[in-house]
Amino acid sequence: MLIINNKPADAAVLAGDYPEDSAARTVIDTLAASDKKYYYDSLDELQFELRLREEIISASRRLHKSNMGFEVFRESRANPDYWIRRDNGGFSLKNGVKASDAVRDIYESSSKYGTECATAMQIVYLGALLEIFPEDAFNRMFKNLYLMNWNNVSRYLRDTATMHRQDDYLPGDRRYFANPDVNPETPEWQGENTIDLDGELYYGHGMGIHKAERIIRELNQNRKRNAGRDAYLMDSAARPDFKRLFALYQDATQNASVTRLTA
Repeated sequence: MLIINNKPADAAVLAGDYPEDSAARTVIDTLAASDKKYYYDSLDELQFELRLREEIISASRRLHKSNMGFEVFRESRANPDYWIRRDNGGFSLKNGVKASDAVRDIYESSSKYGTECATAMQIVYLGALLEIFPEDAFNRMFKNLYLMNWNNVSRYLRDTATMHRQDDYLPGDRRYFANPDVNPETPEWQGENTIDLDGELYYGHGMGIHKAERIIRELNQNRKRNAGRDAYLMDSAARPDFKRLFALYQDATQNASVTRLTA
């Protein structure tokens, strides 16, 4: 059930504002039909989440179409004009470089980059937020940006690092395909971080955009000898803290308005 400002929402009216095949429409329909109650303080808060989820999907598709390579950490690479590649394979923002410019460069100069799927998920989230937040606010939030694995996540995206059982799975969620019997000689195939695009298709860096069955089949081809367990889609998901990000967005846009009025 969808609750806005402590009142049941008219999902049919809300859904009518979005195309039938859109991610936003899918989210509204799913939340409205759920046995769980989903609370939003305002319509603006819900609309923010819907927009961010759609931007996450858009960023996933843009990264999929890019030339960013799939590389294990020991062989990762990044444009040295914007990033310092650390010995562990992570990327830290260079001093004097704006986070917005550095993230944008990943999409625009993608052939200069190579990393694995966890880092790619963070790049997706950053690319989505960059489309929504004022640039000054984005740069303040991510001024000490460091990209690597789920142990090194910006505090604004920390919730995307931890998988939880969910009552419902939604477009824009991070899902994980586990490969419990992975070949120890190819540990990079131990699983695949993905973004749920529409409940049927998933984007995983290095794997591409596929249905779950195809991703599982690819992982199964990289199991140890005499493996007894198939790869599988975990019944959990991670997602940004949309409520917190909305509060930050409100502060950022209100401050920007005040600045424009007093300039």
